[in-house]
Amino acid sequence: MPSILITGASGFIGSFIVEEALAQGFEVWAAVRSTSSRQYLTDARIRFITLSLGDEAALRREVADHVAAHGPWQYVVHAAGATKCLSKADFFRTNTEGTERLARVLTESGALKGRMVFISSLSVMGAPHEGSKQAITERDTPHPNTAYGRSKLEAEQRLAAIAGLDYVVLRPTGVYGPRERDYFLMAKSICRHIDTSVGLRPQRLTFIYVLDLVQAVFLALTRGERGDVFHLSDGRDYNQRAYSDLLQKALGVRGVWHLRLPLWVLRVACFAGETMAHVTHKPSTLNNDKYHIMKQRNWRCDISHAESVLGYRPRYTLALGVSESVAWYKKAQWL
Repeated sequence: MPSILITGASGFIGSFIVEEALAQGFEVWAAVRSTSSRQYLTDARIRFITLSLGDEAALRREVADHVAAHGPWQYVVHAAGATKCLSKADFFRTNTEGTERLARVLTESGALKGRMVFISSLSVMGAPHEGSKQAITERDTPHPNTAYGRSKLEAEQRLAAIAGLDYVVLRPTGVYGPRERDYFLMAKSICRHIDTSVGLRPQRLTFIYVLDLVQAVFLALTRGERGDVFHLSDGRDYNQRAYSDLLQKALGVRGVWHLRLPLWVLRVACFAGETMAHVTHKPSTLNNDKYHIMKQRNWRCDISHAESVLGYRPRYTLALGVSESVAWYKKAQWL
C-alpha cells in the first residue's frame, strides 16, 4: 500500500481526506496535535504521528524517526492551517512558515518520495474583479486583502522556491458540509427564523462540498505538473440568498425573516468581535478578515483548468450538498 501523510487530519477537511485515503487502500498516517480531538479518526487502520510544525529541530527528529522506522511517505496532503487567529503574525507562523518548514524538512530528509498537495484558498485572489462579471482564473494576479489570504499566498510562493519538491496547489472556494461549524451557524440562525446577509449591492458566491474537494485532492496526487494551481468550486455561482433558501427548504422552516444589513454594520460587528477576542484570548468568527471576505461582491470561480488537467468533475450541486449537510446535522444531533 502506498503511504500517505495527512496533516490537519483531525479537522473538518482533513478527517474526510483520511476516510477517502483509507477507502482507496492507502497506508494512512494522520498528523494531529496531542490536544486534538480524534472524534472522526476512530478507524483502527489509522496510524498517528505528531509533527511539530512550529519547531524545526523537533520536526527534523520526528521525521527522521519515522523514516528510520517506516520509510518515507509516498504522498503528503497538507491540510493543516489556521483560519482564525488573534494576530496577523499568527497566520504567517502557521500557514506560511509551518508549510514551508514541513515541505523543506520532508524534502531535505528524503521523507517524501512523491508529491505534496497543498490546500490553499481562493482567498489568495482577493478582490481584483470586484466590479466584473468575469470568473477568477489561475492566470489572474492574486491580490489578497486578508491576512489569511496573504499567508496562504506566501506559502505557495515559498513552496515554489524549494528545490526538488514536487507539489501542486488547490485553491477551493468556501468549503461546506458535515462537521463544518461556520456554515452550520447559518443553519442555527434559520432554525430561529432569521437569515442575515450583508451588503446592499448584488453578490455572487461560490461553494464546494467537502467531498468534491476530497475528490480533487486524490486526483492531484498523480495529475498535473509541478507547481500547478487549481481553483475549485462546484462550477456554479449563486446569489446571496441561495444557500439560506436551500437551508430553509432542507430544514422545513417557514416564516424566515430575511435581514439585509449595510456593510458598516458588519464592520462594527467585526471590530467588536476582534476586540473581544483580544480580551478573551480566543479567536472570533467575526474579525477583520471576515469583514473583507464577506464584503467582496464577486467570488465567481473558473474551474476549467481543474476539469481539463485533473479530470475533476463536481458531483454535488449546492442543493444536494446542503441536503446532505442538514441530514448529518440532525443525525449528529447538532440540531
